[in-house]
Amino acid sequence: MSETHSAEPSHGQLTREDVLKVARLARLGLDESEVEEFTGQLGQVLGYVGILEEADTEGVEPLAGASERTDVLREDEPGESLTRDQALSGAPRHDDRFFLVPPVLDTSAE
Repeated sequence: MSETHSAEPSHGQLTREDVLKVARLARLGLDESEVEEFTGQLGQVLGYVGILEEADTEGVEPLAGASERTDVLREDEPGESLTRDQALSGAPRHDDRFFLVPPVLDTSAE
C-alpha cells in the first residue's frame, strides 16, 4: 500500500452521539472518558476502512470468508445433554424453568 495516507486517519464524521448509540445498542455503560476514548478509536477504525475502500480490487474474486473451504460439516449425532438444573445453574438469572434475559427489542412504541 502506498504511503499517501497518514498513519492515523481522522475520525471524520463520527460523533459522540454515534458512540453513545452503539454503546446503548450493545448495552454498554460508558463513562465520559470512555466515550471520548472510543470516539477516537472507532473513528480511526472507520478511517482505515476508508483507506481500504480505495484499494484497487479490479480482477480480484470476492470471498465469502477468509478460507475457500466450504461445507466443512460433521455428522449430526446426538450426545449427552445437560439437565435443566445443570443448564440453569450457570445462569445469572432464571426462574427455575427459563433463562431470564433483558429485553432485546424495544416494545414501548407498540
